[in-house]
Amino acid sequence: MTDLVPAPRGVEQRDSTPARTCLGERTTLDAHPGTEGVARWLRREVGAATGLPFADGAGSRSVLLRLSADVARESGPEGYRLSTDGSVDDAAVLIEGGSAAGVFWGAQTFRQMLGPDAYRKAPLRERDWDVPAVTVEDEPRFAWRGLMLDVSRHFMPKEGVLRYLDLLAAHKLNVFHLHLTDDQGWRIEIKRHPKLTEVGAWRARTKYGHRASPLWDDKPHGGHYTQDDIREIVAYATERHITVVPEIDVPGHSQAAIAAYPELGNTDVIDTTSLTVRDNWGISPHVLAPTDNTLRFYEGVLEEVLDLFPSTFVHIGGDECAKDQWKASAAAQARIKELRLADEDELQSWFIRHFDRWLTDRGRRLIGWDEILEGGLAPGAAVSSWRGYQGGITAAEAGHDVVMCPEQQVYLDHRQAAGDDEPMPIGYVRTLEDVYRFEPVPPALTPEAAAHVLGTQANVWTEVMQDGSRVDYQVFPRLAAFAEVAWSALPAPAERDFADFERRMTAHYARLDALGVHYRPPGGPLPWQRRPGVAGRPIDGAPPNV
Repeated sequence: MTDLVPAPRGVEQRDSTPARTCLGERTTLDAHPGTEGVARWLRREVGAATGLPFADGAGSRSVLLRLSADVARESGPEGYRLSTDGSVDDAAVLIEGGSAAGVFWGAQTFRQMLGPDAYRKAPLRERDWDVPAVTVEDEPRFAWRGLMLDVSRHFMPKEGVLRYLDLLAAHKLNVFHLHLTDDQGWRIEIKRHPKLTEVGAWRARTKYGHRASPLWDDKPHGGHYTQDDIREIVAYATERHITVVPEIDVPGHSQAAIAAYPELGNTDVIDTTSLTVRDNWGISPHVLAPTDNTLRFYEGVLEEVLDLFPSTFVHIGGDECAKDQWKASAAAQARIKELRLADEDELQSWFIRHFDRWLTDRGRRLIGWDEILEGGLAPGAAVSSWRGYQGGITAAEAGHDVVMCPEQQVYLDHRQAAGDDEPMPIGYVRTLEDVYRFEPVPPALTPEAAAHVLGTQANVWTEVMQDGSRVDYQVFPRLAAFAEVAWSALPAPAERDFADFERRMTAHYARLDALGVHYRPPGGPLPWQRRPGVAGRPIDGAPPNV
């Protein structure tokens, strides 16, 4: 059994007769305490695809789910052991985990072993289902295995978000970073500030392609998630052992919020009442005013956010904050003097430190993009290192936790090939092999500093992704390579067996087909995936490595 993605730690082929375990109508499901949620998922998803009823019951024809202290001790809470040769505890299939999450990841491997038709919504025909007689022992390399999805630049309806949670689960990814606010749209209902979505969730038109493109889509664009939508998304993710980390951007990337509530802007510099939600890409000059009113406003926003998201971490952005308005604002300069700050960088740090303390007081932790290092890093803050590795190295060496997501390596909005057929090409060429050879932990880090690398995350910014099919094209198949980097204990990048990964991807493409994923084929985009004549933003030259 060698076509699993991501690759497990170990697979042992059993000498058993028969060499495969057959499942059928009489196969039962024996869920021990603590695994009931995994049992529900198996019945709902795998049961629908296979037509197997998975009735309750123990015995030689059962799929047995249970927690295991031995697995927890040897492989951690997300580790699992999957035996399919019928030799253990009189069960046809045994899935043991260090926790319910470990059992769930084992169930994902079990689904892969059933074949691509196990990913469909209904059975194609009456048949028996079998799996090879093997034992799989597995555990993740990193605790943080994430995907960031930007729903601000182009809104993804709730059904698309739920679908992506299923795709993350299928690849054993466990963090979904949801980028909810930006200059181009505010996507989460805040009941005490209703204009954030009444005004801030809609823009009159949208640039088509890169901001240098002369093309516009003149149809209004927008949408938002109600608080009940968010509760549903979080509950759906929790069932799949995925943590949803919300991002509310401060103090930059805030034009949509200022358009909704003009008093949040630097009113002594510009007439903020004339602002609208930004319809073009790039960095907006309109940033939050450093006032007590702004702090109280966003504290109110975050109070509602904390009620909706149970995640330990809350992302507050902190990136690409243009300082020109602060430099020109008498009120901002007075604030700098009042707080005895050196400059505008320290004013940005003051923003971050305030919300770091505020979140800490409520039992949460702040995480932000690596610009939060500028002007002094808040003591308890963690860093998403996006501008290469250096921000993460600096933070880790200073004792701060880090999620490695360097733009040059794992920004999946970047183009996948150099050819003219790539739709709206953005950034560096990052091929499937490039992503497969990404190493999240810089070798220069000491073991003590490396321990602060919580894990890694791929980021998807959606400026040129108008719909779910375009998101699929940019994300897949590269997310499968990223998932293996995040989960599996791979050798050094140059020593990784990409040929073997490509071979395993042959089977995985069939799974993606069954799931309806509009991935980029290995031979290049299909005709309908191209966008001829629409300008992108390619970057010349190769990106730096570690």
